[in-house]
Amino acid sequence: MENAVVDTVQLAGSMDNASLSIWGLFLQADFIVKSVMIILVLASFWSWSIIFEKSLRLRRLRRDTDAFEAEFWSGTALESLYKDAKSEPEEPMSAVFVAAMGEYERAARKGIAPAGRAWLQQRIERAMDITIGREMERLERYMPFLASVGSTAPFVGLFGTVWGIMNSFQAIGMTKSTSLAVVAPGIAEALFATALGLIAAIPAVLAYNKLSGDLGRYAGRLEAFAGEFIAILSREFEEK
Repeated sequence: MENAVVDTVQLAGSMDNASLSIWGLFLQADFIVKSVMIILVLASFWSWSIIFEKSLRLRRLRRDTDAFEAEFWSGTALESLYKDAKSEPEEPMSAVFVAAMGEYERAARKGIAPAGRAWLQQRIERAMDITIGREMERLERYMPFLASVGSTAPFVGLFGTVWGIMNSFQAIGMTKSTSLAVVAPGIAEALFATALGLIAAIPAVLAYNKLSGDLGRYAGRLEAFAGEFIAILSREFEEK
């Protein structure tokens, strides 16, 4: 009974000396666990930067695309719309339009022979496909980073957990004591590394799925516009 009281007093004193706050856990962690924590914090910070940038950019793109599409279907002459947009397309849909109209204008200046209309239509479709691919590649930049963080951060945190638990067992072996005061700091560091891994991974996974869906819908919108525009140009070919 007396030994139990002594152990309890020692445990309380040890726990008072050991800081189990977040900052304290970081400071008393060894180099490996500290490195894991820093990597996860940086990955989380960069993930949130990407999430905010992509969300704001997609919102702005949808607004600009709505404006361009409204003007396109308002009955404005294609040549007039092309002159306004060709200097510097503001968003991907206008870039697709400029690429198609550029091919059409070059062919129109040379004269479109009936036999060459199918070939010109193929060139226009290819120009629009290339432009869509280039624009979507720009929009999807850094998306693989979100996927990587979502898939690897829990395992990086788990590595820090395993390392922290190993340190706890080493402390047991060195002190010859199984007191909670001996193993608590190492276990706390280990669990903190796991928490950081989840904090980095969960938002990255959710944002990647959300942004991928939004980008996929936007790509579908561009492809639908390209299909509608090539149909308009086909009617122009038939009228000439």
